[in-house]
Amino acid sequence: MKIVIVGGFGVGKTTLVRSVSEIRPLDTEATMTDAGLGIDDVTGAPGKSTTTVAFDFGRITIDAENVLYLFGAPGQERFWFLWDRLFTGALGAIVLVDQRRIADSWYAIDRLEHQRTPFIVACNNFGAPDRPDEVRAALDLDPLVPLVDCDARSRDSAKRVLITLVEHIHAASSSIAVPHTRPTPEIAS
Repeated sequence: MKIVIVGGFGVGKTTLVRSVSEIRPLDTEATMTDAGLGIDDVTGAPGKSTTTVAFDFGRITIDAENVLYLFGAPGQERFWFLWDRLFTGALGAIVLVDQRRIADSWYAIDRLEHQRTPFIVACNNFGAPDRPDEVRAALDLDPLVPLVDCDARSRDSAKRVLITLVEHIHAASSSIAVPHTRPTPEIAS
């Protein structure tokens, strides 16, 4: 089962994949160079020296038949063209948000809604006060979309985020009405 983690630049997507993956994650972290100056907006992530240039990949085995494959998407606008491909076949997605830069999440939510991919929103705790009502209003989230607080560095916190996503997907799929059909009466010959 494929899960995608998206969000703005420097919100902690790579960190979340690293903290929860049972395998050493595959990542495409590259050192940021002067070539990205003026292209990538790094003002919201001071001191960041690396960036994801394709995607991160991790895995969690649930049981003998169920495995979650985690894909962390790059956050810079120049890599957004990859997102729709990453969403293809995804069970669901996590939009990771830095509450100090909420607007960085609008594009991710727009793409997920366009693709009709179920998602939740997780506010990565960067020491900012927890403001779920403000975040929900700023992102104009549907009331049914879960909004959770998390610390991407914590395995337990990242697991809670994934559990919330799976429960949300399950609840949504359980609420889909199945048309009632009457049995066809047998015709006597």
